[in-house]
Amino acid sequence: MQNRNNHTGAVVIPAAGSGTRMGGNQPKQFLPVSGTPILALTIGRFLAVPEITGIVVPVAPDHHGTVTRLLTAFFSGADQQRITVVTGGATRQESVLAGLEAIPVDIPVILVHDGARPFVSATIIRQCLCECVAHGAAIAAVRVSDTIKEAAGKEVRRTIDRRNLWRAQTPQGAKGELLRHAYGLAERDGFTGTDEASLLEHAGIPVRIVEGSEQNFKITRPDDLVLAAALSTGVAQMRVGHGFDAHKFKSGRKLILGGVTIPHDLGLEGHSDADTLTHALIDALLGAMGAGDIGRHFPDHDEQFRNIRSLTLLEKVMALATEKNMVMVNADITIICQYPKLAPHIDEMRANLARACRIEPGAVNIKATTTEMMGFTGRGEGIAAHAVVLMGPAGPKNTGTA
Repeated sequence: MQNRNNHTGAVVIPAAGSGTRMGGNQPKQFLPVSGTPILALTIGRFLAVPEITGIVVPVAPDHHGTVTRLLTAFFSGADQQRITVVTGGATRQESVLAGLEAIPVDIPVILVHDGARPFVSATIIRQCLCECVAHGAAIAAVRVSDTIKEAAGKEVRRTIDRRNLWRAQTPQGAKGELLRHAYGLAERDGFTGTDEASLLEHAGIPVRIVEGSEQNFKITRPDDLVLAAALSTGVAQMRVGHGFDAHKFKSGRKLILGGVTIPHDLGLEGHSDADTLTHALIDALLGAMGAGDIGRHFPDHDEQFRNIRSLTLLEKVMALATEKNMVMVNADITIICQYPKLAPHIDEMRANLARACRIEPGAVNIKATTTEMMGFTGRGEGIAAHAVVLMGPAGPKNTGTA
């Protein structure tokens, strides 16, 4: 975790709960939504915000292995370096406290976010950071729109004035020293709060409200999974993209396809690592987003991209997709080459691309074919690739500005 400026911060995402209201045999944070575990979706939202320099995930002792496998399957090595997994406690409050202890004291702002709120927007995250910097503490919340009744049993006693009522969401947080003070005071007093705001209130620390979003809901019951799936794969907003790329063979270069180094006496010529398979996928993703092509984003005259890993470029494109509130649903890719044989390497390629795109390997299909000795690929002059992707919304985006 590196402190770059006073608008950066870390986040604690407690994921040690059992999720008993959801039912089933596993905690709700590990249940899939459109093929991706809820916790992975939530972590991905914070990884896409550069101002978040570190993510701490408190988990139950018997789920360390589950979370480690989840991180390996859905996030790149660079992303994993921003994530710390710690052992949580018996309660949410104890888990967050364990997370706070893992964050360096020089991190200016610490947010806390529910592991089962996977549709928080980058805008809300940034606004919470800004409010914490400006005022000390902040929470996301939405105004109460329904009429509120106070009842005795099932008999209505009175109607509550809702004009000043808000429903608390997360992120919630504060400057590091304030949040630590609030948790320390609660521990000393034996005070148990329902969220960070209640602990901050207990410590006499004012808390500002950031306008939240109805889409930033917490998945708690089975019906919530249905809504989450609809948000993540809204058919009306599906986008298709196509990409094509080709590189000629060159001696003295490694042959890299899908991030895998293929044993061969020739590599591919290019400004980057010339991974034509990954380049085709990148162009398909940019096409679905209506964001131009690979040359516009990573020009071959820019020295910062010389010999760069194409998987790194793919991760940058997926960060752009997150900013646009889009996710990849699936990809179908065809590699065209006469030689070498690629079948033994396809599973590893699929795993690499799926990890960079934060999707299950089963959603990435890769085929290899020849042109029966015809054309430039048939003559062994190079390799080409076609990619088709389907992308959909990650959930309606909060359109406010930070």
